[in-house]
Amino acid sequence: MFADNLLQLRKMNHMSQEELAEKVNVSRQTLSKWETGESVPDIEKCKLLAEIFRVTLDDLVRYESTVDGLGVPPRGKHAFGLVTVGDKGQIVIPAKARRIFNIQAGDQLLVLGDEEQGLAIIKEEDFIKLK
Repeated sequence: MFADNLLQLRKMNHMSQEELAEKVNVSRQTLSKWETGESVPDIEKCKLLAEIFRVTLDDLVRYESTVDGLGVPPRGKHAFGLVTVGDKGQIVIPAKARRIFNIQAGDQLLVLGDEEQGLAIIKEEDFIKLK
């Protein structure tokens, strides 16, 4: 996963191997080995790479896309995967999303919509706090 994520992030950020290697203070050959999975960087280099790409260290190392074509998200952004809308309009919010956003059984969720930008779901109590 790390090698694929590194390669994808570098390309998404329109960086050459030389440019990224310079930022991390390694040779282009070393970076190439990381991208092919021949070797892995130490933890300090991983932290630096995560900072450069504005992703979490965990996502850099372990992120596996649940949606084809969707890469490692920026820090604080999440793609939880696809859900299916039931006959009555119900959806199941993925467990990881419920955990991250502390959504519990019985919570009231507000569904907002913008015909150009789509739907958003927010906890009622968090919406009331917005200024």
